[in-house]
Amino acid sequence: MKDLTQCVVTPKVKTEGFESFGVATHRASTIVFDNAAAYASRGQRGHDGYSYGLYGTPTTRTLEAKLTALEQGAWTFLLPSGQAANAVGILPFVQAGDKVLIADTSYPPVRDFANRDLSRFGVEVAYYNPVDPEDVTRQIDNRTKIVWCESPGSTTMEIQDLPRIAEIAHHHGALVGCDNTWATPLNYKPLALGADMVTEALTKYVSGHSDLLMGSLTVKDESLIAPIRSTLGRFGIGVSPDDASLVLRGFETLGVRLKHAAAGAETLIEWIRQHPVVDLVLYPSLPDFPGHTIWKRDFLGSSGVFSVTFQPQAVPHVAAALDTLKTFAIGASWGGTRSLMAPMPIKHYRSATQWEGEDLILRVSVGLEDPDDLMTDIETFFADIADRTAQTETRKAG
Repeated sequence: MKDLTQCVVTPKVKTEGFESFGVATHRASTIVFDNAAAYASRGQRGHDGYSYGLYGTPTTRTLEAKLTALEQGAWTFLLPSGQAANAVGILPFVQAGDKVLIADTSYPPVRDFANRDLSRFGVEVAYYNPVDPEDVTRQIDNRTKIVWCESPGSTTMEIQDLPRIAEIAHHHGALVGCDNTWATPLNYKPLALGADMVTEALTKYVSGHSDLLMGSLTVKDESLIAPIRSTLGRFGIGVSPDDASLVLRGFETLGVRLKHAAAGAETLIEWIRQHPVVDLVLYPSLPDFPGHTIWKRDFLGSSGVFSVTFQPQAVPHVAAALDTLKTFAIGASWGGTRSLMAPMPIKHYRSATQWEGEDLILRVSVGLEDPDDLMTDIETFFADIADRTAQTETRKAG
């Protein structure tokens, strides 16, 4: 073999006896075959076989297997983001003339996808009250193919009665999907509660370090595998094995990170709830939170993400006061090591229900910093809001 050939032909080395905790990163677009017959029959390898890099490598399969076990499902697909997982959870199962029902408090990009794309494809889109399963009963019909859930609801944290919704949907032959990003598979098991599909934004808690984008879609029944797999192939959707290896690495500390974040959130919430500029703290584990009884029945724990609403006179000053933050960062995602805050508008994203409060909610994600430093930041932030509010009220009175 000449030198140029040896540069591109990699020798096989012995791997027997080499065991590592770390998962190897297998990069590939081309998959090679032992012989012509193996190549010719590559389409018969099934969803767990290897035929082309787009459909998976041992690295991505490892992450899929870990998620499948935790979600208690039949198979997991990896996608470039959580929103991609949501969209692909719906798209393979609808066609023109069908109908989907979506919880009114779903992640706003789900709503945008439904209103712009599903409607453009001739699919009827309707929204239901997430905390009223009987609203599903009123709206569902024999054209309904998907009932989409998200529990807790995006930003406003409504808890859904997933077993009851699944019962209604299945009675009418519809599938149930559920976005489970807030709780992660450690704290909520939608497939065990009746859902047919569950999605996760692995971008957030599971990867845990704010440095990659990825989503997962896990199905309960093997009959759902082929429609999703073929859709991914036609759209050319896959993920990087390098990113999958980082998710696998982050996965190992998910349990301790999640507990730390939840404990930190509970500590901050206890103080925040008492502050005079605050109206409500939205967090399902609070005993007086609407839906707490269902949360306690169905969930195994909390995360570090909660929302804060403010007294009307304080709302105009929240954005400016964010500039006082030293430990918290201002950012739109959550679930990483750093604590984040993000002001969120709500009313524009409601149609089946009506948000009665002020059109600003502060979403807070507690990370892994020392709780004392976070508390100092929160105290300064709220003091600034209070000062600005008092000055405004004084000017009005004068």
